[in-house]
Amino acid sequence: MDAQFLDLLAHKYDTEEKVITEIINLEAISNLPKGTEHFVSDLHGEFHAFQHVLRNGSGNVKEKIKDLFRDVWTEDEINDFAALVYYPEEKIQLVKTELCNKQALNRWYRQTIEHMLKLVSYASSKYTRSKLRKALPEQFVYIVEELLYKTDSTTNKDPYYEEIYRQIISLGQVDKLIIGLAYTTQRLVVDHLHVVGDIYDRGPDPDKIMDTLISYHSVDIQWGNHDVLWIGAYAGSLVCLANIIRICARYDNLDIIEDVYGINLRPLLNLAEQYYDDNPAFRPKLQAGHNLSEQEILQITKIHQAIAMIQFKLEIPIIKRRPYFNMSERVLLEKIDYDKNEIKIGGKTYPLENTCFRTVNPQQPEQLLEEEQQVMEKLLFSVQHSEKLARHMNFLMKKGSFYLKYNGNLLIHGCIPLDEEGNMEEMQIEGKTYSGRRLIDVFEYYLRYAFAHPEETDDLATDMVWYIWTGERSSLFGKREMTTFERYFIQDKETHKERKNPYYHLRENEEICRKILLEFDLNPDHGHIINGHTPVKEIRGENPIKANGKMIVIDGGFSKAYQSTTGIAGYTLLYNSFGMQLVAHNKFKSKEDVLCNGTDVLSVKRLVDKELERKLVRETNIGEELQQKISNLKDLLEYRYMK
Repeated sequence: MDAQFLDLLAHKYDTEEKVITEIINLEAISNLPKGTEHFVSDLHGEFHAFQHVLRNGSGNVKEKIKDLFRDVWTEDEINDFAALVYYPEEKIQLVKTELCNKQALNRWYRQTIEHMLKLVSYASSKYTRSKLRKALPEQFVYIVEELLYKTDSTTNKDPYYEEIYRQIISLGQVDKLIIGLAYTTQRLVVDHLHVVGDIYDRGPDPDKIMDTLISYHSVDIQWGNHDVLWIGAYAGSLVCLANIIRICARYDNLDIIEDVYGINLRPLLNLAEQYYDDNPAFRPKLQAGHNLSEQEILQITKIHQAIAMIQFKLEIPIIKRRPYFNMSERVLLEKIDYDKNEIKIGGKTYPLENTCFRTVNPQQPEQLLEEEQQVMEKLLFSVQHSEKLARHMNFLMKKGSFYLKYNGNLLIHGCIPLDEEGNMEEMQIEGKTYSGRRLIDVFEYYLRYAFAHPEETDDLATDMVWYIWTGERSSLFGKREMTTFERYFIQDKETHKERKNPYYHLRENEEICRKILLEFDLNPDHGHIINGHTPVKEIRGENPIKANGKMIVIDGGFSKAYQSTTGIAGYTLLYNSFGMQLVAHNKFKSKEDVLCNGTDVLSVKRLVDKELERKLVRETNIGEELQQKISNLKDLLEYRYMK
């Protein structure tokens, strides 16, 4: 062990007693049961559904309530108390409305504090007092600890405890205490949150999800393709920027761009008004309850066309300067016969419909009009100077990665590109060949480089971010081509199909999954691969648990756009010291429905894997870190204090 390191460590542990105390503490923590991990994916801006799943811990909160009170409470009483834990501010206001009598309200307060304390005590039973203290409402830590740790078996301190209750109520602090204990419970039932990709696009509130994650006590993110698209736009990729605006226009979410992130769309609208008219292929998919005037719909339709055409133009130079992207077939603006209004793709000729090619120069289709170039430069400046977007993108980079090895499992949003034989597909980049884990590591290197150098807009790193969004060897896209152009302009739906990488049918095979786990230096006997990205069509009988439990796909349709396809409203995964459970969720109606009717969104829990012996902290990633600290402290003990 390096003497300089040990000397630095000795500044913190400057006595033998401090070193020994910390070793005892860390060894003891290592023998606690592992905390509960909570996995979610493909949130796609659906903040309210996500928030509810976060508040109920995918059913963990209610399970704890049932454990404590099922013998003394009715189901309605359990649901009522669960709603209080989920949404304490709103539920307290409802109770106040129902209980007009002050005495009745005070009785409810007193009983509720006791029930909350009992729940907090139970939910924290596998944590140290120190960890619980950090989760308690700061202004009430002393009071709550006094009430939690009653040890007097006599009646000596009864008046003392009674006075604490009385003063909390009489001084008007009881609402704050109950609210604080509710949030403490939510925090205790989930030790760590994994977001397996795709926070952005389609839904209306990705910014609120990001704000929630920033304030969450322990979280990591495995980027999805839509997240990378936003990172790319902020990092200086004009084509990624065009994509995010196009998707927001398509799903009636331009408010996110303009109102949430403060990006001025007026120059783009002026351009769109000048060159585009109404077009049925570009009308927005209106959100339920979002009523727009015909004029507003027409404006979005025009913006949608303007930014789509800019996107198609911007793709061409990248494809041409990066031949190893193998995307020459996607230079579609050059394959159009503008006189006949038709296009040749894959040896077949198709008529084009709903075209909007007024700004395209048939001799140089990739050439932007001067106005288009100016609009994109203004948009990029606005994006890179949005304080809120900067905060969100920096958090995505800080907490995110392409994949994560955590507690023996592999978390990855999309796929490991494979060929039909199950071999890792290769990609050449600048004369070097990569596949499997090394390829994904290279993708992450380029993404991080592009983010660190936003002033560079046409270098390899910035081009690679766009490739990660749409390229056939991308672990996050996982398809042979993205048929955006065909969906807009060609009626034949055969051209709309996007061929998936063989990974998506080979992942049903246990041997393939074991091979992938080995590729990432994980134990194939105990590890699992946890995927998002592709909605599981449960309505058609598809099973999210694949390959004899080695593969778990948790995209079940948080996004409302997919719920008719999946038949449910999302999956989440829980992994505690006893094993793994997959939770399927029904459609989330509203917070008001939970508060007034006690409804919840859980449908079925399925056992994925059961631990033969309860898993301890020392067997986890955190346990490895603790063991390293213990080793360092023992070295310090020998180096500095033992004679």
